[in-house]
Amino acid sequence: MIAGVAVLVAVGALATTGYVVAGWTLGDALYMVVITVFAVGYGEVQPITSWPLRGLTVTLIVAGYGAVIYTVGGFIQLVVDGELNRALGARRMTRDIDQLDGHTIICGYGRMGTTLARELQAAGQPFVAIDTLGGASPLADEDDGILVIHGDATEEDVLERAGIRRAAVLATVLSDDAANVFVTLTAREMNPDLTIIARGEDRRTESKLRNCGADTVVMTTTIGAAKMSQLILRPTADQLLDQLTTRSEGGPDLDHIGLRFDEFLIEGSSPLALKTLAEIEVSGAHGYLIVGIRGVDGTTIMHPPQTTTLSIGDVVVVLGYNDDIPHFATRPPARRSPKTTTYRGLTTTT
Repeated sequence: MIAGVAVLVAVGALATTGYVVAGWTLGDALYMVVITVFAVGYGEVQPITSWPLRGLTVTLIVAGYGAVIYTVGGFIQLVVDGELNRALGARRMTRDIDQLDGHTIICGYGRMGTTLARELQAAGQPFVAIDTLGGASPLADEDDGILVIHGDATEEDVLERAGIRRAAVLATVLSDDAANVFVTLTAREMNPDLTIIARGEDRRTESKLRNCGADTVVMTTTIGAAKMSQLILRPTADQLLDQLTTRSEGGPDLDHIGLRFDEFLIEGSSPLALKTLAEIEVSGAHGYLIVGIRGVDGTTIMHPPQTTTLSIGDVVVVLGYNDDIPHFATRPPARRSPKTTTYRGLTTTT
């Protein structure tokens, strides 16, 4: 479209100059160019008898009318392609969402929601984001493959489109506490089995969110203040902990020393069910370190004793070697083979 308009302006300017050089007034020249380019069909302003003027007029007709057609065609293509791509994209997104099951719904695709979406995408966890800007958001344009629904997350029909009845987790990270309360209340009514994680800014909102059905409330200001206090009181220890546990572009830094955190649900068919930690962890040289257990009733035990028995429905948080973790829930080790760990260029075998 820009190229077409540029050619049209250039042709019009040259033709106007040509008519003025031939002795026409500037007004007559401009009028002649306009009625010629747009094929209005009015009579000639002045008789065109000389071959140079006729040649100029013919060139103006061909070049000017061609530039007009090119510009209009570009505009039509822009409109048609944009609407077509938008319609096809919406249909494809709806189909992809309908195929999801046990996914996560992110309510709010701002700064916090975008960061959360990238973490889930890196982990391979399916999710749907809901935002008032939707697919038109510049944040969504930067992230290929992310499903973003345009709409208000507090409305039931929008949550239905996100597949809330098939979802496993809903994270509401809107900047407005009242909106997070309303989303939590609506989501809990639509799916009683849903795990809801809510963001809160005001401490007075935490109890409201829990009363409305939130399983976990994340107080961003409290977390930020706690982080800053650690940097003030124990800066070296905090920086070292960050290096071992935070995610970098290459992945979790715990991988660099051959370790990783994970969690497992103890099901009825699991070989770990009804066994004590002493039977699971290898005495003297642990292949796994069970750092916490969340019971069926929601209680959490940190650093559980060796005599603790795992029950069906418990969630076990484990720290172990990368090679051992995938086999934890299906094949608890009776004896661990030597492992090689590399940290800061030093390799040790345990």
